[in-house]
Amino acid sequence: MNDLLRKFLEQFNRFKAADIDLIIENTTIETFKKGELVVVEGQISDKCYLVLKGCLRQFKIVDETEKTSGFFIEEMPMVIYSSYLDGKPSEFSIQCLEDTILVSGTREKELEMQLKSPILEQLTALIMMSDFRKAERYIALLNNYNPEERYLKFMKLHSNFLNRIPLVHISSYLNVTPESLSRIRKRIVQK
Repeated sequence: MNDLLRKFLEQFNRFKAADIDLIIENTTIETFKKGELVVVEGQISDKCYLVLKGCLRQFKIVDETEKTSGFFIEEMPMVIYSSYLDGKPSEFSIQCLEDTILVSGTREKELEMQLKSPILEQLTALIMMSDFRKAERYIALLNNYNPEERYLKFMKLHSNFLNRIPLVHISSYLNVTPESLSRIRKRIVQK
């Protein structure tokens, strides 16, 4: 499994062999089955992750209904920042939609690695900025577009997700009912 992580890291020209070895020595490869929860709402999530293989969704239970707020596939980082950084119970759960392989690390190991390799501190900052942009786009999607526009934007930005995620989770992410999403999809096909 470490070969998969090494291959992933080698594709970035910024890492020296010593940086890659440091990451591999200080992280763990974890496997999960489809349907398993990686993070459980209400529990502290003290790990950060990188998806090596699989598809996952982030969701929260609101009035006994699951509200999906994010998806993760290969090469995407995955962390519940408020829990990971502040040690607070997670407001979200993360569930595997497929059999999944993740690289996991702890905050303690992350800080140790950053002291040994400044490039890793830069990488952490870049990941956090990317996640912030992703959150901004999601807020804008929900607040500035009608349901059909939301779906069209989702299709454009995340075409690689469409065949991997059940429509019930996509409809939840877009804040529409599954029936409304079905009508939207039918209208789009008829155009």
